[in-house]
Amino acid sequence: MSHTLPLALSALTPGSSSPALSRSSLSRGAVAPFTLAASGFPAYPTASRLPLVPALAGPPKDADELTPAAVPLDVEAALHGEPLRIMVVASEGVPFVKTGGLADVIGALPRALRRLGHDVRVFLPRYSSIDPVRWQLETVATGLCVPMDQSTEPVDVLRAPAAPAAPATASGSDGPGRDVPFYFIDSAHYLQREKPYGYPDDGERFILFCRGALEYARSVGWAPDIIHCHDWHTAIIPNWTRTIYRDDPCFKDSATVFTIHNLAYQGIFGYRILEVAGVAQEGFLFPEVPEFANVVDLMGRGILFSDVVSTVSPRYAREILTSDFGERLDPILRERRDHLYGILNGVDTEEFDPATDPHIARNYDAFSLDDRPANKRALQQQMRLPVDESIPLIGIISRLTDQKGFDLLDQVAIPLIEQGIQLVVAGTGDQHYHTMFQRLAARYPTQVSINLTFGQEISQRIYAGSDMILMPSRFEPCGLTQMLAMRYGSIPIVHAVGGLADTVQEFDPAANSGNGFRFASPDAFQLPFHLFAAVVRALEAYRFPDPWRDLMQRAMLADYSWDASAEQYVALYRRAHELHQLGKPRAAAAE
Repeated sequence: MSHTLPLALSALTPGSSSPALSRSSLSRGAVAPFTLAASGFPAYPTASRLPLVPALAGPPKDADELTPAAVPLDVEAALHGEPLRIMVVASEGVPFVKTGGLADVIGALPRALRRLGHDVRVFLPRYSSIDPVRWQLETVATGLCVPMDQSTEPVDVLRAPAAPAAPATASGSDGPGRDVPFYFIDSAHYLQREKPYGYPDDGERFILFCRGALEYARSVGWAPDIIHCHDWHTAIIPNWTRTIYRDDPCFKDSATVFTIHNLAYQGIFGYRILEVAGVAQEGFLFPEVPEFANVVDLMGRGILFSDVVSTVSPRYAREILTSDFGERLDPILRERRDHLYGILNGVDTEEFDPATDPHIARNYDAFSLDDRPANKRALQQQMRLPVDESIPLIGIISRLTDQKGFDLLDQVAIPLIEQGIQLVVAGTGDQHYHTMFQRLAARYPTQVSINLTFGQEISQRIYAGSDMILMPSRFEPCGLTQMLAMRYGSIPIVHAVGGLADTVQEFDPAANSGNGFRFASPDAFQLPFHLFAAVVRALEAYRFPDPWRDLMQRAMLADYSWDASAEQYVALYRRAHELHQLGKPRAAAAE
């Protein structure tokens, strides 16, 4: 007796035919079985072949060891303190340059902090894509000598107007709290590149950028209380504040906060980068760890030297303490778990507001949901799909990569389509997944639309026009898509990891509670089937209009604004400053 499962999408090769599959058998409502052995699809073992003795489990994990042990933040007390001088240093930020979610954080968090009364200044590299004329940048320093590799490198510093004259399609053009000054470190040789990342000298480039930001602050006599660094590109700064700048009058009282947006990208270089950075005397920091014995991991240095480490969701702060999510830095993170916090990112509620969004067909809010279906009809027309409000429409807005879980979707895509749904995909990524979705669209032209692009206009139309948003990510430090989808009334279906688990609660039809649908499994092989089951639960709930309307309203009324997150960051900054002051006597005694 052979096992049968729905055909994996990757089997849909152009021009191929299968004895178990034909165009007629792929009509709506028919799922074609096939033989696992003949298809090459990974098969479960038969029950008769299971071992009589269960496999031994690995050593039990200490739950306390895998939980951040930092002192809880006192948000209420933090909001009554003196205003802080906060220096934000990052590799990208909207509206000037964006490759990922980091840019959204840098565009929104400083504005929210400014609204709370703090002196916030943001420093970015001046890539060639950042046009000084377009953004009305003014030069505030020329030929600033920046120490680098036993010499100096001249840089210029430019500043954006307090309220940048952004195009209408860009974020940050007007509104309260948008008067945060942005400074740009400019070097024709190192920083004026078309792309932010991906060059052989990236290590040298970002070391110059970071040193240039600090040297400019010194040159104007601005002493920050907090230096907030983001990801590996700025991770050398906490190392410097403990060494080169430890006794500098401008920085000796500056506490450092290092935020991990994605631990998978660590900035790994050879010994030479230490000489460029001026910290070669310290040598390699992790000789006992084989993977890091002969390399420089800048992310690891940020974790080790900063006063406080944070991640972009509480769940991700717990996950990175494990070997499954720790990307080989979990031993260092566990050592510093008493300095580790997780704060959920927010969304820009001014830019992403269905009541005022200029990109969607009809504006609406949580109390005028009768206007929302016009956006679904407009999306179906734009995507050349049959216009039918009764068909469940699932959207995907994502980078098309393994991290985003599309290998899981590959295995159950056909049976999902056979449920009678429409699927609209927007994003770019790996060619493998481009081809995967193109094959699916070719097989189901009236149900699937693939758009190999990623832009604000199409994204917001999908948020407004879809019934559900699918996010099967393997890991997700925070995720903004699920929060934006809920703001527009599109219900998220997510893998319960990282920030997805923190923001999406399973819909309970009996209690009429929850705001979405989740799936998870300790058995990685079963994940595709749990993904399938979560979508089926959502489709079943969609059949009942009144509870679904309540579900949409709950999702839309949830507060995922940056204001709440910014208050937690203020408490985090005050905790970092406290730890920095406590650490100074210990450092002096150790000398």
